[in-house]
Amino acid sequence: MNTLTAGAAAPQFDLPNQDEKRIKLSDYAGKKVLVYFYPKALTPGCTTQACGLRDSIEQLKDANTVVFGVSPDPVKRLPKFIEKHQLNFDLLSDEDHAVADQFGVWGLKKFMGKEYDGIHRISFLIDEQGQVEHIFNKFKTKEHHQVVLDYLNQ
Repeated sequence: MNTLTAGAAAPQFDLPNQDEKRIKLSDYAGKKVLVYFYPKALTPGCTTQACGLRDSIEQLKDANTVVFGVSPDPVKRLPKFIEKHQLNFDLLSDEDHAVADQFGVWGLKKFMGKEYDGIHRISFLIDEQGQVEHIFNKFKTKEHHQVVLDYLNQ
């Protein structure tokens, strides 16, 4: 796994959201974009993380920041996650994990003694010019939104 570093140009992704609308990073030039990678919709940790961002969306907007959650889930799974938890930001489907590979968050994971390839829970704050401004990789899911807000408000 070769994760992007701060200062690197962010990969210019183009992924479908929960409504099958194509979302391009280039459409958000002039705004900060929080791209957070999560393993699987509707699981406990991913739900906790998403709900924290949901509840902080106004503060994030005040900081000129757009939020996108990215997972290898198929598009058809994403509306269920949004509806069940009233999420107020787009979820993007990266089924072939090509974007996760570009960001360097797809790799070997270990869980309960098993090894497998999957998405690592890492978030990237992309600045208004499309550069990686900051990487969030050390947080608990229930604190993720606060770690991001603390960084934005410093």
